[in-house]
Amino acid sequence: MAGEKPLPLEGLRVLDVATILAGPVTATILGDFGAEVIKVEMPGRGDTTRAGLGFGNGLSYSWLQEGRNKRSITLDLHKPEGQELFKRLVTKADAIVSNFRPGTLERWGLAPGTLLELNPRLVVVLISGYGQTGPYREKGAFDRTATAFGGGTFVTGFEDGPPVRSGYATTDYMTAYVGAFSAVTALYWRDVNGGQGQIIDLALYEPVFRASENAVPFYEHTGRVRGRSGNRNPGVVPAGNFLASDGHWVVLNANTDQLWRRLAAAIGREDLLAKQYLATERGRIQNEQEVYKAVEDWVASRTADEAIRALDAAKIPAARINSIAELFDEPQIAARENIVRVEDVRLGRSLAVPGIVPKFSHTPGRIKRLGPDLGEDNEAVYIDLLGLSRAELDDLRAKGVV
Repeated sequence: MAGEKPLPLEGLRVLDVATILAGPVTATILGDFGAEVIKVEMPGRGDTTRAGLGFGNGLSYSWLQEGRNKRSITLDLHKPEGQELFKRLVTKADAIVSNFRPGTLERWGLAPGTLLELNPRLVVVLISGYGQTGPYREKGAFDRTATAFGGGTFVTGFEDGPPVRSGYATTDYMTAYVGAFSAVTALYWRDVNGGQGQIIDLALYEPVFRASENAVPFYEHTGRVRGRSGNRNPGVVPAGNFLASDGHWVVLNANTDQLWRRLAAAIGREDLLAKQYLATERGRIQNEQEVYKAVEDWVASRTADEAIRALDAAKIPAARINSIAELFDEPQIAARENIVRVEDVRLGRSLAVPGIVPKFSHTPGRIKRLGPDLGEDNEAVYIDLLGLSRAELDDLRAKGVV
């Protein structure tokens, strides 16, 4: 579009040969900032997410959102002719994102080492459940199983209840951001520091394991296992979720000495400040029931909005626990363009999707289009980019290769 600033990753070409969910979102993030992402899909079927809830005809909510800014081509990598076409694409690419189980690319004659021989400048991002090495390398995984294996599920839930999964596929999205970061880091080394292409090995469970705070050194030194603590943070008091009089939940965190003094004043409990055993973080941890009772009673006597206004005035970090419906009405979400509407002629309407994260001052990302139709870009890629004739493309289509 005329007058639009160039995007920071323009000029980079990424092949997306991944599905559900970390791999494709890795490519989506790169596409949000200008990379040309070519999504490789199975002929006649397409990416698995196309079949989800949505508008039908392969236009699911998930596909429209995570297929955004991508070109779609069809290619059957099980067939020798498809493998040869993919090799030709590799010579034109800067990076590949794949999340097949280890050994799959090798069986197709597309081993990462082979691809690097074809294109020594290629960055190959391999995302798999347990990584390319180790005794579990051939096991499959989804967000739920990777989160459980990496320790995230064990600490989620209430102390007297079972472990609970996250409400969203958080591990998939965490892995996608790590995947995008790793690709850009490798490309920087290649292009700025005189490096070369390389293979990146990322296990789906690793980002959630890396996010385990201080659990590793804590256990190694003390032998104690961090368990489930419900809505409270171990060693952080007060920090929790509190039910307001209107049935909405308020979350607040006031564990430092300064924040504690502000909170006690804000809830009208200056008497607590006179108790020396509550004057320090350690003391409040040791007497958390008294602290939490005071906060719970105060929040319960007010609506969520009343409580948050008072806490904001006292500069206590606090927020309403929002549903997705409430976020649509949040002025902060609107100001940050965290939800944007993208017009789509196929739908005859606009569709709301998450906006670009993070915000760049000079080269902000952009959503050019929602997820394309299956094989929409076959001619542009196979004819214009690879130089096939229309007759050759028609022959490949007749054979089910594309």
